Amino acid sequence: MSITRRALSIAAVSAAAFAIPTQAQAQTEIQWWHSMTAVNGEWVNDLAKDFNASQKDYKIVPTFKGTYDESMTAAVAAFRAGNAPHILQVFEVGTATMMASKGAVVPVGKVMADAGYKFDPKVYVPAVAGYYTAPNGQMLSFPFNSSTTIFYYNKDAFKAAGLNPDQAPSTWGDVALAAAKLKASGHKCPISLAWQGWTQLESFSAWHNVEFASKQNGLAGMDARLKINSPLHVRHIENLANMAKQGLFVYKGRGNVPEASFVSGECAMMTTSSGFYGNVKKNAKFAYGIAPLPYYKDVPGAPQNTVIGGASLWVMAGKKAEEYKGIAKFFDYISKPEVQSASHKRTGYLPITTAAFELTEKSGFYKENPGTDVAVNQMIRKVTDKSRGIRLGNYVQIRAIEDEELENVWAGKKTAKEALDAIVTRGDELLARFEKANK
Repeated sequence: MSITRRALSIAAVSAAAFAIPTQAQAQTEIQWWHSMTAVNGEWVNDLAKDFNASQKDYKIVPTFKGTYDESMTAAVAAFRAGNAPHILQVFEVGTATMMASKGAVVPVGKVMADAGYKFDPKVYVPAVAGYYTAPNGQMLSFPFNSSTTIFYYNKDAFKAAGLNPDQAPSTWGDVALAAAKLKASGHKCPISLAWQGWTQLESFSAWHNVEFASKQNGLAGMDARLKINSPLHVRHIENLANMAKQGLFVYKGRGNVPEASFVSGECAMMTTSSGFYGNVKKNAKFAYGIAPLPYYKDVPGAPQNTVIGGASLWVMAGKKAEEYKGIAKFFDYISKPEVQSASHKRTGYLPITTAAFELTEKSGFYKENPGTDVAVNQMIRKVTDKSRGIRLGNYVQIRAIEDEELENVWAGKKTAKEALDAIVTRGDELLARFEKANK
């Protein structure tokens, strides 16, 4: 090879070597930490992939960081170390803590406005938008996988037990009767409950229009205190304890752990998140039904509405202007009615905008898939000051206390009254501590 040709080939190799990083640098990476697993994890990855393919300037990089509690703890440590993600998925019980984290987050309303996007909280389903909005009307985080508590049941098991497979139990009395028939037909787990604090205390309170905590469940002030040892709460937990003693209700663990026992067919009924729908649709090998939550019909005002669950996306502080533009573009993309509607149909999470709900309805999805509109209908009823939602400080820790004390009841170590009194006493200490720290 001549010296000239060799020099030219070296130059070409060098040019190519430099071209690759330049091309990579042109795309701004946005780190997104989340807690979605299995079918919902696949959904998150697909959302990022579709957005990345829709434009060339930004690349969303989703990373699973463990459970909601774990990812929140990891993000706090990362923020202190100066390497927090751009976007953090935080479950609804972490909202008050995030709101109080001054300097750690940038309100999503500001991120969108700064990037030139029209951002109108009024286009979001009111129960969803209201939860993540500050008293001054500014939206603090982006509603993402918003869910609510609903009732799932195994139609095949109902048929085998001589129950009407097309009629879900509508009251807690009906649930107990159905559970007794299921047990008599040989079912070892008639009912189990996932997210027990959320489903049996928080959603239960809103559904029956009774206070969970004072100060409008914490939405009207940080000096809120728990109210879940009322006669109605005691009656409900006592009823579940009696069902546990008779083998009608079987406790299967904390968080979403019990959900696997429904999909496998082991447990015939379950109260859990509407976001469980994607898993059931994909993996259940039996006919299933989706229905509103059971209630006590002698309680005035019941059923009212359920409260929000799931999580929202918070934007972390200390990032570059160009990165914030990318975040805004991504949020704008996932707000589009067709993207929202597709996500809702796939996962069971709520369509977070009214336009997405209307688009889903027009497509005939609810008619073709009975029960898929239950979550939306439970949430869009008129809300009261007792049912707008729950926003309490140190709530992650309070949820752990609820789990611990309810487990004492199911194990027969405490009465319902003793356990609920303990939740109130221990929870109020944490609330007082949060109030003092954030005055």
